[in-house]
Amino acid sequence: MTHTAALSSDDLNRASLDSHQPVGLITDTDGVAAQPRDRGSKIVQNRPLYWVAALAIIVLGQFAVSRLAWVEQYPSNWILPLKDWIDSFFEWLVYGVRFFDGTSFEFTPRDLTRGVSGLLARPLGLSESLFFDGFSKRFPALPWITVVGLAALLGHWLGGWRSALLGAAAFTYLALFGVWQASMQTFSLVLVTVPMVFLIGLVAGVLMSKNRHFKNAVTPLFDILQSMPPFAYLVPIVVLYGVGNVPAMIATALFAVPPVARCISLGLESVRHGVLEAGQMMGCTRWQLLWRVQLPAARSVLLVGLNQGIMQTLAMIVLAALIGASGLGSELLTSLQSLRLGEALEQGIAIVVIAVVLDRFSRAYALKQPVYVDPDLGWWRRHPYVVLALVFLVVSILLARVLPDLALLTDEHSITTAPYWNAGIDWINVNLYESVQAFRNFTLLEMLIPTRNFFRAIPWITFVALVTLLGYRLGGWSVALVAGLLILFPAATGLWLEAMTTLYMIGTAAVVCVSVGFIVGLGASRTARWSRFAAGICDFLQTFPSFIYLIPVVMLFKVSDLSAIIAVLLFAVVPMIRYTILGLRGVPTPIMEAATQQGATRLQRLMKVELPIALPEIMLGVNQVIFMALFMVAITALIGTQDLGAEINAARSGNEIGKALVAGLCIAFLGITADRLIGAWVKRKRIELGSA
Repeated sequence: MTHTAALSSDDLNRASLDSHQPVGLITDTDGVAAQPRDRGSKIVQNRPLYWVAALAIIVLGQFAVSRLAWVEQYPSNWILPLKDWIDSFFEWLVYGVRFFDGTSFEFTPRDLTRGVSGLLARPLGLSESLFFDGFSKRFPALPWITVVGLAALLGHWLGGWRSALLGAAAFTYLALFGVWQASMQTFSLVLVTVPMVFLIGLVAGVLMSKNRHFKNAVTPLFDILQSMPPFAYLVPIVVLYGVGNVPAMIATALFAVPPVARCISLGLESVRHGVLEAGQMMGCTRWQLLWRVQLPAARSVLLVGLNQGIMQTLAMIVLAALIGASGLGSELLTSLQSLRLGEALEQGIAIVVIAVVLDRFSRAYALKQPVYVDPDLGWWRRHPYVVLALVFLVVSILLARVLPDLALLTDEHSITTAPYWNAGIDWINVNLYESVQAFRNFTLLEMLIPTRNFFRAIPWITFVALVTLLGYRLGGWSVALVAGLLILFPAATGLWLEAMTTLYMIGTAAVVCVSVGFIVGLGASRTARWSRFAAGICDFLQTFPSFIYLIPVVMLFKVSDLSAIIAVLLFAVVPMIRYTILGLRGVPTPIMEAATQQGATRLQRLMKVELPIALPEIMLGVNQVIFMALFMVAITALIGTQDLGAEINAARSGNEIGKALVAGLCIAFLGITADRLIGAWVKRKRIELGSA
């Protein structure tokens, strides 16, 4: 998801180039605990005092519950009718506004949005004609053998034979396993959406780097968009833009633009001052300085932003199917709804294959250095890959006309592993049923249900006060005020119990994710080989569609909170592993050698040197776990949870815009609160370590 608290440009480069993990919500923590001695953010280091204050809040809260009804339950007459206000606004916007009223030329905002949909449909239609349904009977879509060969040529140009084999093998898989047409629909959507996302992100990133007021204005909006489940804004998009591939593109853009824009802004701001001065000394105008100096100097980070756009776009493939997007997402959703797990796994792997190819190719392009070519050579010698591509294009199309299986494999000639997957699930259900159900019942009855009841029993005023105190402890009044107001929002909108249920789900999943991810990351960080192996596993888990985790856990553990928590664990454990490896592998070698020379054992070096230095990065992993878990909230609600995600799903079914957006904002504010608190803590740690 998004922008990571207090992440420097060096951290961003290492984290993003080493993986395609979307760089999570980076909040701008300027002024948050940056000046510990400043009056507005003074941080008192007297820890016992804070423990006494926290204990006093808990005792007073419990004492007041039995005497004041409004302490235990937020009064209904205090609840803001925000849902109704939003519904009324959209009803007025769609049906009540008229431009040029009384003239021959009259239109509504809905007419305008549908016009935008029509414009975006043109490039999408061209892309689909090229790869999927063809221009006409005489000019069909590109044969699969053509796409395989062109992918291999592009891979060789970008990264040599290894990338060429990856591209050829990936697209061959799509053809052989009978998912070619759905894959090409998805590929067409990605090819149109990613340039749009990158262009919007580039403009926004440039403006953010040049105009502080613009950055301050869009940062809260980006925070909300990145931490709000995409389900929440699917409803208004359907109302304004309809259903289909174009509304799916717009929803994807809302999801993918913020991290791209922030990445580009950070890259431009990280250009060394000396480079800018050199450009100014050469007489560059502001426009020339941007295009001829800053953008080329920040090229690697800009391409990381492109990589983020690709990964975020693919992450929305299945969710976009809920509003009519065709392709692999729609096929996968249909397979899941009919419990055809084997087919769903093959379709999910197809999405992973496309994601891995685009990720590797975009990273290879980011690392590719310009090659000098003698301008006196002939055109065909200066552009050998273009010549080879044109020749292969013509030859492969002609061959596909003669041999139809080279254009599109029939079902008789395709491969499927679905029966084997289904047989495996059946075997587990038959042979491990009693053990699995015993584990499920014990976990639910003895652990999860008591924890849920505890969270739901916490008085709202006690919880808000404790979060505010924690914010003051970590970052002073600025963080305390923001955290307190954001955590109050669910109570003020009548969704307190749902928010606490969400907090219980996310908190439980986060504890397990952090524990498992830290142990795996710690083990993998010991050698470069294990680090690369863990990165590969993380790549696979992260690009696998989030929906796919629901079916096996439901089949094993039935519909329950345990199923939802395990699905969240499988999806959200990845960033903890990545950031643990990043932090521990990033400890400077001289410091490690100094500790060894002082006689420290391996355990002492780990506990006294490596972990304290890597702790800020590890906490950023915790931050990412929370945001990815929140991303899964609306998805796990499909299997029967009773939290904010269930509110969003109910709103989506009834096209209730206000209900969906308010529940989405509650989830977003939970994430932003965690981000602010962790960001302030990381900032303090960096100051203590002298790396701020």
